[in-house]
Amino acid sequence: MAALVVADTGPLVAALRARDRDHVWARAQLSSLSDPLATCEAVLTEAFYLLQAVPGGHERLAALVDRGAVEVRFDFQDERDAVLRLLRKYADTPMSFADACLVRMSELHRESRIFTLDRDFDTYRRNGRERIPLLAPW
Repeated sequence: MAALVVADTGPLVAALRARDRDHVWARAQLSSLSDPLATCEAVLTEAFYLLQAVPGGHERLAALVDRGAVEVRFDFQDERDAVLRLLRKYADTPMSFADACLVRMSELHRESRIFTLDRDFDTYRRNGRERIPLLAPW
C-alpha cells in the first residue's frame, strides 16, 4: 500500500478547473494516485467555495467524494489542541485553519505526503522541526 497522500485545496481546485495554470499537473497527479486522498473538512469547504463559479465544479468535487477518491480523515475536535498550537506558532505566516489541519494530519501519519500548490508548506514543520514531505509542482 502506498503512503497516504493528504490533499490541500489548491490541487483539488486546479484539477477541476480547466483554466487553472496547474490544471494539467494536478490532473496527472490525481490520475496517477491509486489510493484515496485524505483531507479535512476545511479543505473541502475551501474547494467547494472556490469551485462555485466553475460550471459543474461542485458536482465534480462531490463526485470525487462520492466515489471515495477523496476522504475526510480528520476530526478537529480530537486534534483541537495540536491544531491551535500550530495556528499560534505560525500566526505570522499566516497559517490557515486548513493548513494547520493538514500539518497535523502529516504528524499523525508519518509516511504521508501533502499534495499542495502552497509554498507555505516549505516553511511549516511537523513535530517542531521536521520537513513535511510534499507532492508539489516545484
